[in-house]
Amino acid sequence: MATLAEIRAKLQEQENRGGGSSNTGGDNAIFAFWNIPENSTSVLRFLPDGDSSNTYFWRERQMIRLGFAGVKGDSNSRPVTVNVPCNEMWGPVGSCPVLSEVRNWFKDPALEDMGRKYWKKRSYVFQGFVAESSLQEDSTPDNPIRRFVINPSIFNIIKGALMDSDFVELPTDTEQGTDFRLTKTTKGQYADYSTSSWARRERSLDSNERAAIDQYGLFTLNDYLPKQPSEEELKIIGKMFEASVDGQLYDPELWSNYYRPAGVQLPKGSTPAPSASAPSAPAPEAKPVAETPAPVTPPEKQEKVAETVAATAPTGDDGTKPSAQDILAAIRNRNN
Repeated sequence: MATLAEIRAKLQEQENRGGGSSNTGGDNAIFAFWNIPENSTSVLRFLPDGDSSNTYFWRERQMIRLGFAGVKGDSNSRPVTVNVPCNEMWGPVGSCPVLSEVRNWFKDPALEDMGRKYWKKRSYVFQGFVAESSLQEDSTPDNPIRRFVINPSIFNIIKGALMDSDFVELPTDTEQGTDFRLTKTTKGQYADYSTSSWARRERSLDSNERAAIDQYGLFTLNDYLPKQPSEEELKIIGKMFEASVDGQLYDPELWSNYYRPAGVQLPKGSTPAPSASAPSAPAPEAKPVAETPAPVTPPEKQEKVAETVAATAPTGDDGTKPSAQDILAAIRNRNN
């Protein structure tokens, strides 16, 4: 397990170069903190990753949401969303067929809203104990070690404290670790977690918590990230992206072998592709979407990522916003 100094050094390295470093499982190990009552606090105690080679005690996940007006062949279908992994989780900037196009849209103010719609959504997978809960759960797993899918606003609070020199021990330390107080309030119509904080006192794990670690072991957090897309799957993601921008319906005949919305089944007689991902159910962090909106700042400025060199979709002669067809034409011309 990495030391606090090693974690700080790696975080600082990422800050200097301008950026941070699905499978969520079918069990009920995920603690749905977004459902805790307003003006309440739950206390979490994070644990290390079961993979000792991981510097951090979390794993970052990057997903892209592709929206469709409905499902082809289903007259009763409603709008659906397919969550696909962003290949930049594993590859260099520019390796994701969606972001390779979307980055350039932020050069044109008329395309910024569309760019934000298709920009990757980050979340962070942690594990640990729920030391105190303000959430009434219908049932809890036998294994008290839970997983937490943390959104960026909460993650920034966690990360900020780790970079504070007054924080002298790893919060995951068995003897001198620190609990995290997750507090939910509201800001307008949105859920707000900005008053969450680390506890002021260290706390040693109790005998029950230690026994649980001995009995169940720690999760390997990487097991709860999506699988990296193959070259074939990257092409499928690109086609789905174009169809989504074009306002087309989701086509299960073309894509359900690879990525599909929750509730959409494979066509009769078909089998999943050998490397196909599981059905694209809504990510757990999608439930607390009523979070205070981030400032309207182009993602490439927020993350200081390198831009790919390409022309953006043109605006009309009268300065009107380009249509989906204009955008797709630019995409296809570049691909050609």
